Amino acid sequence: MKLEDLAGLRFTYDEVGCTQYDETPEGFHRLEYRQRIGDGDEVFQRAADALLTWRMHRAAGIPVTATATPPQVGTDSLGRLGPGMLIRRLRTQTQLGLPVPCRVVRVVNEPDRIGFAYGTLEGHPEAGEESFLVTRDQDGVYAAIRAYSRPATWYTHPAGPITRKAQHYAATRYAAALRRLAT
Repeated sequence: MKLEDLAGLRFTYDEVGCTQYDETPEGFHRLEYRQRIGDGDEVFQRAADALLTWRMHRAAGIPVTATATPPQVGTDSLGRLGPGMLIRRLRTQTQLGLPVPCRVVRVVNEPDRIGFAYGTLEGHPEAGEESFLVTRDQDGVYAAIRAYSRPATWYTHPAGPITRKAQHYAATRYAAALRRLAT
């Protein structure tokens, strides 16, 4: 699968835009992860830049390419999970790894909240949506990740609990990557 192949793909779920709401869509598992990454305007700006240039994903070990930077509604992205993550660390180009095709469904650009949400496309092992926000308040700057997901393939159905743990692990890596890139 290549980035240019994504344009014709459909979402794998009907609840497009669901990460902006607090209610969990029926049949989905919910992930909420919020981690303080620092203080001040500079940390907020650097974290927002890392998120909107896809550097957060890459720094977390997910090689990703996208049709637009910064993301806009309709931007397609193609990440890779698995052996490609190890090979990426060796700084080589590869098509190895499980493709994770997504499309941006929402962009947030507010004075104290910046980020985006993307939804899964056909060929993704999960069905659902994930949002990535950098927020700031009087207590500091935070990485906030919210996801709604359910298995979409024969091999993710029996792996339910393992998949949810992997998703939580990915959220901790995203937040840690933002902290490193912003401070």
